[in-house]
Amino acid sequence: MSTPHKRGFNTEAFVIWGIIALLLIAGMIFYSGYAVGAAISHQSITVWNPVAAIIGVIRGTAPWSAASTVVSIAVAVLLLGGAVGLWWRKLANTTPSTRVDKAGSMMGSGADIAFMREKAALADARRLGVDSPGLPIAKTLSGQMLYSGWENVCVDIWGPRTGKTTSRAIPGILAAPGAVLVTSNKRDVVDATRGVREQVGDVWIFDPQAVAAHPATWWWNPLSYVTDEVKAQNLAEHFASGSREEGARTDAFFDSAAKDLLAAFLLAAAKDGQPITKVYRWLTRETDDEAVGILKDAGYTQLAQNVDGIISAPDKQRGGVFGVARQMANCLTSAAVLKWVTPPEEGEKREEFNARDFVRGRNTLFLLSKEGAGTAGPLVTALTVAVVEAAEELAVALGGRLRLPMVAMLDEAANVCRWKELPNLYSHYGSRGIVICTILQSWSQGVVVWGREGMRKLWSAANIKVYGGGVSETEFLSELSQLIGDYVYSNVSVSHSRQSGSSRSVDNDRKDKILDVSDLAALPRGRAVVFASGAPATMVQTIPWYTGPDSAAVKASLAKYDPAQQLANGGA
Repeated sequence: MSTPHKRGFNTEAFVIWGIIALLLIAGMIFYSGYAVGAAISHQSITVWNPVAAIIGVIRGTAPWSAASTVVSIAVAVLLLGGAVGLWWRKLANTTPSTRVDKAGSMMGSGADIAFMREKAALADARRLGVDSPGLPIAKTLSGQMLYSGWENVCVDIWGPRTGKTTSRAIPGILAAPGAVLVTSNKRDVVDATRGVREQVGDVWIFDPQAVAAHPATWWWNPLSYVTDEVKAQNLAEHFASGSREEGARTDAFFDSAAKDLLAAFLLAAAKDGQPITKVYRWLTRETDDEAVGILKDAGYTQLAQNVDGIISAPDKQRGGVFGVARQMANCLTSAAVLKWVTPPEEGEKREEFNARDFVRGRNTLFLLSKEGAGTAGPLVTALTVAVVEAAEELAVALGGRLRLPMVAMLDEAANVCRWKELPNLYSHYGSRGIVICTILQSWSQGVVVWGREGMRKLWSAANIKVYGGGVSETEFLSELSQLIGDYVYSNVSVSHSRQSGSSRSVDNDRKDKILDVSDLAALPRGRAVVFASGAPATMVQTIPWYTGPDSAAVKASLAKYDPAQQLANGGA
């Protein structure tokens, strides 16, 4: 269960190879001076064998002039300078070594991961008509940047306080060539990237719970998404998924009936041109059959009959269905939330958000919500889905893919964007130029939202998977350890015979995990493991935004929008 760095260091082999290297370098320095110096001094060389030449120079039978000495010194200086340059370059491109770096030397490298390096990634991007290599992932331990291409989708699992926002979310947003959608439960990602993104397009901040204290300067009508009964059912599913407490027990009959009732009311309100507040009003008036008439007039006879059946049911049954439906739509009881999803009052000017217009430019949408049931999470999910589906419609209209890929950075996805169908759709979006990166704090978070099989499906569908440390779930870490694989080492035993004076050695090959569960649980900050389709697992060094090329732009954005920095600057 130990990692390679815990094994004994083979000092004998190191010394042998070190001596060989020094002899080769010394030979190169000598022979350069010997041959070039003779040519400069117009001396003839009769001995070309390096060993014989050395013996000849020592004995005085082979030529060695002052020019030879100068040339040898020059070559030695050049070699030393080159070595120092390589060392300095390596030092500049790497963070201080950690206890897992030796394990990294036994993982993916070289040709195995060449397709993620800048040259190959850029060539692939240009094939798609994009001039940037992709979303930055991290650097190899030798300092080469790795990218996720514009046809890839990602899943990241980083524990709390491991740098997922600084090293993955923010760099990914800054690298996006087209529209960007971001979900989060904190304002830091908004403050860091808003100032950069507003240079290339419009910035929209959906903040119904005042996570970033952003006022409602615009609004979105969730019912604009509801064009038929299928879209109504999808929207109802978002309300249902986002309203459940973790581990809450549900009744199969009442839960299903309530979701159908909510979907029918959403469709009725959409077809009648009513605001979404009308839906909750119907849910509080259990015998009001206005929605039944609207659905009949719109041609949805079966749905109308279903609603009428619930209204006409015995009081206890009807009350149970309506009660569960009200719980699903609980976020519509907040006046602060409703301001973001209802039309402006008379004399009030607030622009209406249009998902189809948004995806046509290099615009940015930040979707913020607090965690847990009763939050604006259902509306965050609904707006996320509306934008992604609008991007998909545009991609189809353009021949199959977006000309400029759209990046959807679903940070804190399990907390604020519980998109139930995401695992079933994941791999499809990459081919459309819709690059989704789902960031979770643990494997179990995903299981809560999508179930065990759904989480496995999401993980398997991702072309790029990144583990950033900070997780202590042994089952998940054990699977990662198996994916990373084993290494083979030799156990040499030597026995001596006093009678014959001979010795015998036995070399047994053994296997062990490159990284075991304890190593992965204690992965040092600044290191991550990347699992890319078709490549071995790769140890990488994470690259926070403040060490990247856009650090000045991000700092300017923070100075402009981060209240903490504004306060510090004001008090300076």
